[in-house]
Amino acid sequence: MTKKIDRTRKLRWLMLALTAASLCLGVAGPVHVAEAQEQRYQRRSILDFFLGRRYLDDSPQPPDVQQPRRQQHKRPPAQKAIVNTRTAPPARAPMQDEEPAVQKLADARKILIVGDFLASGLGDGLTAAFETSPGVVVETRGNVSSGLVRDDYYDWPEQLPKMIDEMKPAMVVVMIGANDRQQMVTDTAKEKFHTDGWFAEYRRRVLAFGKEVTDRKIPLLWVGLPAFESDSMTADAVQMNQLYRNQVESIGGEFVDIWDAFVDENGNFIVTGSDVNGQQVRLRTSDGINLTQAGRRKIAFYVEKPARRILGTQASPDLVRLDSSNLPGLGLPANPVEHTVPISLSDPNLDGGAELLGARPPPVTLAKSPRDLLVEQGEMTPAPSGRVDDYRLPATKAPAEVSVK
Repeated sequence: MTKKIDRTRKLRWLMLALTAASLCLGVAGPVHVAEAQEQRYQRRSILDFFLGRRYLDDSPQPPDVQQPRRQQHKRPPAQKAIVNTRTAPPARAPMQDEEPAVQKLADARKILIVGDFLASGLGDGLTAAFETSPGVVVETRGNVSSGLVRDDYYDWPEQLPKMIDEMKPAMVVVMIGANDRQQMVTDTAKEKFHTDGWFAEYRRRVLAFGKEVTDRKIPLLWVGLPAFESDSMTADAVQMNQLYRNQVESIGGEFVDIWDAFVDENGNFIVTGSDVNGQQVRLRTSDGINLTQAGRRKIAFYVEKPARRILGTQASPDLVRLDSSNLPGLGLPANPVEHTVPISLSDPNLDGGAELLGARPPPVTLAKSPRDLLVEQGEMTPAPSGRVDDYRLPATKAPAEVSVK
């Protein structure tokens, strides 16, 4: 009995010694990945037998083994990134694919845009519209809080001639009036907005402002006001647009109406609508007054058409004239007009007469037509001989006489 107890004590001491040794080895240093993989294929020891441990292949991996495995997986991408960096093109290489800006010509014609904050937005949109036109340069000289009423804040009649003399524009575009709904101080009195005296003085100022351009024989485009979220501002914009149109057209200018661009089919103010590409976008800001970038470009779309028409081919150098000088070689005669006379599809002589049907009464005939005989009397004209509906018996021929000698 004593021998069994001693043997049991020895085994316990042996187990404790082996456990302490394994702990010391674990603390001595971390197990590397290669070492951990090698341990997975070792045979069980006597300690595993007594403690009832399974093979290391069946047991979960300890944390100190998994951590080096994660580090090992991270290393290859880092090395690969270094290699790619060495062989990659320079940082400016992707910029080569971008379309370069069009270089403006030295003698490019200038479009001068003047007015308030709406004119400044129009300048941004019109600059984008003529970005690919080397023969056109857009110059914007807008003052955000200016107008034709407060000349003490910014005197447009004084500044406009200086701008024209300095830049010598080929065209002047005006968009102003959104800040003019306020009291006007004249030489004799203070006129409140909406009064007859206010509108009389305002007409005079609009006319004088436009004449600063037209008297110099420079084309003038006056852009109307858009609708606003405020009903009162919208009603005032309608009245002022009519004033602008009448005064500008009386001095040879052209009024550009943009009203339909910012209202729906019922004439109501809209915040979101179609842009120049037909996509539904936000056109106005949250205050219901200012324009988004898409709204500015949409106003420029309305101004771009008359501007290109006035500037001519220099504003659109990419257009090709479709005349005889640009026709491809199709083997046609040098002057096809001499060989083929143009024919109008509406020419009345094409049907052999110069009058419409019914212009003169039909000729009177005594004999009735086959239609009248069929409808009125039920008589059908005989079918032509030999036709399938000719049911008449063929005429019999008389026998030839035989002479007897």
